[in-house]
Amino acid sequence: MAGRIEDYALIGDMQTAALVCRDGTVDWLCLPRFDSHAVFAGLLGTEEHGFWRMGPAHPAHAEPPAADRRRYRGDSLILESEWDTPRGTVRVTDFMPPRDGAPQVIRIVEGVSGRVPMRSALRMRFSYGRITPWVHKVDGRTVAVAGPDSVWLDTDTETYGKDLTTYSDFTVSPGERIAFTISWQPSHHRPPALPEPEAALEATGEFWREWVEHCTYHGPYREAVIRSLITLKALTYAPTGGIVAAPTTSLPEEIGGVRNWDYRYTWLRDAAITLSSLLRTGYREEALAWREWLLRAVAGDPENLQIMYGIAGERELGEAELDWLPGYENSGPVRVGNGAAHQLQLDVYGEVTEALHLAHMTGLARNDYAALLQLRLIQYLEKHWNEPDEGIWEVRGPRRHFVHSKVMAWVAVDRTIKLIESGDADGPLERWRRLRDDIHRDVCEKGYDPERNTFTQSYGSQELDASLLLIPQMGFLPPDDKRVIGTIEAIQRELSTEDGFILRYPTAGGEAGLDGLAGDEGAFLACSFWMADDLAMIGRVDEARKLFERLLALRNDLGLLAEEWDSRLQRQVGNFPQAFSHVPLIDTALRLTASGAYGG
Repeated sequence: MAGRIEDYALIGDMQTAALVCRDGTVDWLCLPRFDSHAVFAGLLGTEEHGFWRMGPAHPAHAEPPAADRRRYRGDSLILESEWDTPRGTVRVTDFMPPRDGAPQVIRIVEGVSGRVPMRSALRMRFSYGRITPWVHKVDGRTVAVAGPDSVWLDTDTETYGKDLTTYSDFTVSPGERIAFTISWQPSHHRPPALPEPEAALEATGEFWREWVEHCTYHGPYREAVIRSLITLKALTYAPTGGIVAAPTTSLPEEIGGVRNWDYRYTWLRDAAITLSSLLRTGYREEALAWREWLLRAVAGDPENLQIMYGIAGERELGEAELDWLPGYENSGPVRVGNGAAHQLQLDVYGEVTEALHLAHMTGLARNDYAALLQLRLIQYLEKHWNEPDEGIWEVRGPRRHFVHSKVMAWVAVDRTIKLIESGDADGPLERWRRLRDDIHRDVCEKGYDPERNTFTQSYGSQELDASLLLIPQMGFLPPDDKRVIGTIEAIQRELSTEDGFILRYPTAGGEAGLDGLAGDEGAFLACSFWMADDLAMIGRVDEARKLFERLLALRNDLGLLAEEWDSRLQRQVGNFPQAFSHVPLIDTALRLTASGAYGG
């Protein structure tokens, strides 16, 4: 049975990632890319769908013991888990070396004290747990083959097969180190090179040390910021610069519910806000790579901008359900692909333009096509900004005139005007200034409820939406505007959970709600960070700091956050770890540091 979402650790190589549970089980791994089929899919099913457990030997009828301690080695993605057993203490070090060749997961077992019996149990199931591969030996190496894929196991210990699982039973003594490596390779290629686990461990540690040194943030809560930055780096697909929203699919927003989506793609919105956080913390190389990814993905068809693309810029992300997987804690269906890719979400134009604007303002090397793309996006918005859309939350109900979408259309026009005014682009300045004023007036007249003194989710609605918290952050209105303060206070009243975190919008339980879906969901963590930002902006700094620290306390023991927090169950829910949670954590830390919110 899979662990709780917060029981998992992330390891990765900037091309794919694995989730490792407290009991030493790898329950999720897609090879060779984030969006490839899973080799271990036990996270969304049972052990029959693939896993790799490494830990102290235990009786067959007993649950595998959880590690007594675990941590990342310094500022890295090298995971160390330790078990204290009656016979001694053992450490397992898990990591994935950044790569040019075959993807590898390396697990090094080290005796700390005593003599500890250990077991490795490896059950590979290709195609998300559906296909049992042909497992055999080639020159002393164990290989699993199915169709185009092969996974090779290398270790110096003896292995044996039983119940379609590859086992190794061994004992470690103090100072003894035994390595296991799995490597993926196309099945028609020659075998991958023999791994060098100790050299790979040293190189991986050096990679992360050098990368973290570039961080320019040295304020309070630096540990939380660094861990979030490392997580964002881990979610970046190094060959292209694309950034996935999360390395998982179908972890539910409500345990037992149907709000289960595939997040292994690059949302322009998520990637754009990630870019801003990277730029503001000193990571220009990643920002440049993302901008180049954007220009390639959008090239040739900016008028039909998609809200998301594949990690190499693919446009077709057809959605399907995997009916052989029961889902995480029976939360079905399990989905791969994402049908929201072709939705109309006008706010994306604003997020992309804001990211390009920030890149320009921070001196990122000029790219003439980036400026041309920005102009073409505004030409599109000029004709379509006043149409209804699906909005930031990708509703599967009817299109509406979402206020946040209109605000972000205003942002796109405003930032492009600034680009023209700087002399770095040419465009119809006066016409677009009038367009900016028209959008602003439209939002304030149709998206604002004067009786309640709050902006609303969409024109003519009474519902609230946490995305309205971005109005002052985007500069649409100043923080001291009474309409901004009224909106913040209304969201606090109507969209707060019992423990003070923020929901995206009202849901309808068993009925199809505003988003066209039945069921509820947890508090959306990004929205709660946005609330902390807004409270700081309107002078309620102490309240903002306390909310921020309560949000930090929701992280798991390794500093990782999923998409949402279930206040009723007191646990993390949604895909994990989630870029859209870690980015606003960084942003809020930066804002509170600038405001002097920390007393020590």
